[in-house]
Amino acid sequence: MTADNTMAGPIAVSQPEPGIWRERLLRIVDEPLGLAGLLVLCLFATVAVLAPILAPYDPTVQDLGNIMQAPGAAHWAGTDELGRDILSRLIWGTRITFRTILTVALIIGPLGLVIGVISGYCGGKVDTVLMRFTDIVLSFPSLVLALSFAAALGAGLGTAIIAISLTSWPSIARLARAETLTVRRAEYVAAARLYGASHLRLIFLYIMPMCIPSVIVRLTLAMASVILTAAGLGFLGLGAQPPSPEWGAMISSGRKYMLDAWWIAVMPGIAILTVSLAFNLLGDTLRDILDPRHAR
Repeated sequence: MTADNTMAGPIAVSQPEPGIWRERLLRIVDEPLGLAGLLVLCLFATVAVLAPILAPYDPTVQDLGNIMQAPGAAHWAGTDELGRDILSRLIWGTRITFRTILTVALIIGPLGLVIGVISGYCGGKVDTVLMRFTDIVLSFPSLVLALSFAAALGAGLGTAIIAISLTSWPSIARLARAETLTVRRAEYVAAARLYGASHLRLIFLYIMPMCIPSVIVRLTLAMASVILTAAGLGFLGLGAQPPSPEWGAMISSGRKYMLDAWWIAVMPGIAILTVSLAFNLLGDTLRDILDPRHAR
């Protein structure tokens, strides 16, 4: 009786082809709104990188003889109450905004993903403890938590990033847990478990990669709220400190001159609106592309 050749070596456990996600991502070119959002974000990212070259003036230099000048040829977006060029401040403020976005994303993405996957995979008491901790964090409003950190650490951009990150990861964790509860029952996971795959291998090589697309979509949609929260903290004086050209702080300083010099507050408001809308458009499109349940 001949030996079964299938037992001669390690058995490869098949799982969904990861290349399918790349194919779906390429479909964004067929989605006008999503493509528009992506292009706008790429434009702002380019502006952030090339800020020293693109800014026509120094964003912190005051010109008291040229205060509150309306938009014109010399100053396309006008000047503020200290004579600083608003366009230059908006360009440099793009750096602050994208630095905040990237830092928060790099914190809440992996943190929420790991907590959610472990919670969904382990279940039982581990799931209960992690989810109750998640509920506790969700109970803290971002601004209230930022006030607490400002009192303990001092107001600043780092404080704002910490506060936003600590209140933003629970939504990622909940999504990753829900995805894990579905994926862990998949046939390829059961097959891998049958052939002796360890818990860490199952989590990091078989379950977590299948949760990443949904997390990317959620992160993209969450960036709009991150921008608004960061602007709110800057408006209250808890974000980047003067003379840094943070968009929320610019709105705060310009709100007193809305009737006489509307452009001081309106210009950064338009920038916040544009970037937030671009993230929402891109996130909605990614959700339709990456998640078949939402496909049109």
